[in-house]
Amino acid sequence: MATDTLEQLPKQYPRTFVPADLIVRGFEDVRALYDQLLDAELDSAEALEAWMLQRSELEAVIQEVTSRIYIRSTVDTTNLDYKQAFLDWVEEVEPKIKPISHKLNLKFRDCPARAQLDKSVYGIYERSVLTSLELFSEKNVPLETALSKLTNKYEEIQGGIAIEFEGEQRTPQQMSKFQLEPDRAVREAAWRATSERRLEEASKLDELFDKQLRLREQVAANAGLENFRDFQFKSFLRFDYTPADCDKFAAAVESVALPAVERVLARRRSEMRLDSLRPWDTSVDPQGRSALKPFEDVEELKAGCSRIFHKVDGELGAQFDNMRDLGLLDLDNRRGKAPGGYQSTLDEVRLPFIFMNAVGIDGDLRTLLHEGGHAFHAYASASQPLIQYRSAPMEFCEVASMSMELLGLPHMDEFYSGEELARARREFLEGVIEYFPWYAIIDQFQHWVYTNAGCTVQQREDKWLELNERYSAGVDWSGLEKYRRNGWQRIGHIFFAPFYFIEYAIAQIGALQVWLNSKKNGPTALEQYRHALSLGGSATLPELFKAAGGKFGMGADTIKPLMDALENELASL
Repeated sequence: MATDTLEQLPKQYPRTFVPADLIVRGFEDVRALYDQLLDAELDSAEALEAWMLQRSELEAVIQEVTSRIYIRSTVDTTNLDYKQAFLDWVEEVEPKIKPISHKLNLKFRDCPARAQLDKSVYGIYERSVLTSLELFSEKNVPLETALSKLTNKYEEIQGGIAIEFEGEQRTPQQMSKFQLEPDRAVREAAWRATSERRLEEASKLDELFDKQLRLREQVAANAGLENFRDFQFKSFLRFDYTPADCDKFAAAVESVALPAVERVLARRRSEMRLDSLRPWDTSVDPQGRSALKPFEDVEELKAGCSRIFHKVDGELGAQFDNMRDLGLLDLDNRRGKAPGGYQSTLDEVRLPFIFMNAVGIDGDLRTLLHEGGHAFHAYASASQPLIQYRSAPMEFCEVASMSMELLGLPHMDEFYSGEELARARREFLEGVIEYFPWYAIIDQFQHWVYTNAGCTVQQREDKWLELNERYSAGVDWSGLEKYRRNGWQRIGHIFFAPFYFIEYAIAQIGALQVWLNSKKNGPTALEQYRHALSLGGSATLPELFKAAGGKFGMGADTIKPLMDALENELASL
């Protein structure tokens, strides 16, 4: 993408506090504005509300600069200027802003007019600010800077991985295409080549994670908490569930989801006429057909997904087209680009940006539908006056994205027809079922890591293997243990967003309820979904689930009907 595109976006929300011509390059550019907020007289509820809006505007400007710097650092990890800009920001700017943000939170807490605020409007905002005050420690500012730099290092390591295969250097994303090849020998060779190459980076990643682990443990201690899990639960504002609920979810996966996964894999093994499935047998078409190739290039991907979004809802389609026209999509895979995919909101202009690594496979459609759901969330909540309310709880952010994958499912005829259409739907629904144990493995692994201070590399690998053996079934890993033991290193969230994974599980539960609601109630269900998105972060997690037509829950009583519905849908294809 042309990164100067980010500088030419329309500004639909004029500044009223930050000078219109101010360009933020460093802390000195905003120091006077922060001083103005710190010195403001807040002698009434009206003055306090106006002050909150001014602070929100300044924070949106700052957050947008942060997002732009991050985006540039991921679209080209080889660009030294982008890398330096990222480092300068996290080393020189963010450490100066965090203590001032803390002072602003104290000013809000201590303001007598706070008692006059309408709790139905500002209660969630107030709860979040008070939690931030509980967690803040001046000692953690340099530690958080160090953690940001280590995150950048992780992306640099992953972005630099290239695998020599069939005479060419390929990225891991490009290698994934070979797992869809009908020739089993090719799949195995590609799997082993990728796994061997990843193993070469294992010691670097172990060393990096050890540094992160020590820093995170210290962050928790500085905040007066027993462990980093407790810190992160508060930091993520998880007010509506506990670690015990996460254990309840894992137990439900074992009792309800794992049997469904076993049935899916048993059917695959039978169709492939194999005595046992190996890791390179789980993605290929079980009937030996060539991999689905829904598009040739990213322009075709954009056009097809645009048509899908228009079929789901005309306004959503128009929003996606707007992103395309503004250059807010960077979708192709290339060397030097960070791995994975994400949606980042540019908070001042209130527009979303989508980043991914498309290589022409069916999974790319899911990724763009998924990130599109996040983007529609940004559009829907853009009218919320406070920046804090333009972002929902993370669990519900993923409901927005995962629901869009399911809502787009009836319209996959934009890419497929006939037998391929049924096959694409089957593969997707089977994937939803198969991923539930993965949620449990990754979440339970992190619970263990962060409540066992000082755990060694060997202990981590042993725990990862133990969890895989407990929550996985139907795949033979014999002789491949050395690769499996390091499997956690492929999960970027463990490095750059610790404990951010159970959100996907909770969200999938919500998304499946949105999907079932849409099958039953059609347009009404979509209205509920879009209304829930528009609430942003102004409602609690259970309230958002209810608004979207679902019910918040993590136990077997909630998950079992969803597994049954998925298996019934598969039986109908």
